[in-house]
Amino acid sequence: MLRSLAFSLALLIFLSACGGGGTSNIGIDTGSHDTYTPVSFTVEGEKAIMKGTIDATLKNTLDTMLSNNPAVKTIEMLEVPGSADDEANLVAARIIRARAISTHVPAMGHIASGGVDFYLAGVMRTLDEGAKVGVHSWADGDGKAGSSYPTDHTDHKQYLDYYTEMGIPLEFYWFTLSAAAPEAIHYMTPEEIDRYGVTTN
Repeated sequence: MLRSLAFSLALLIFLSACGGGGTSNIGIDTGSHDTYTPVSFTVEGEKAIMKGTIDATLKNTLDTMLSNNPAVKTIEMLEVPGSADDEANLVAARIIRARAISTHVPAMGHIASGGVDFYLAGVMRTLDEGAKVGVHSWADGDGKAGSSYPTDHTDHKQYLDYYTEMGIPLEFYWFTLSAAAPEAIHYMTPEEIDRYGVTTN
């Protein structure tokens, strides 16, 4: 499954799609990196600042960063608007959880779609006031929204399995599908963040 992203910083519009095997978001050429900047990390002591769109390079980038900086305990997600490769995203996210690394979004930070999935891997998850957490439905390669698939469809499985592993209530997944269409974004309210256990604080 693929959570592709088209992100316009100037307009603060997130167009990423959460979703499944072989799926892609409307409006992005997932084969090109011209439309986004892949994730990079800047290490400051025990903190690694994460910026960019998640893609197939994430695992190698993350492995290299952690190998060179074994003292890192927290990943601060400054700008992570989504992913262009959901499988790679969930592989990297599981590395974060296995190493008991925490995730944090600062006051001016925003995460959306696949970026939210990565954030959920943090063993401790914190948000500063003002941080943006955006969710929406994924879309398949034909533009069909994940919210229109039957609840027992196999394209839901990898996300349900992942949320179960991360200790996130499965209601959160269904919430993301209904919160906004693939071409839109819903910024979670503090009440929603609390309700679905997005943070651990």
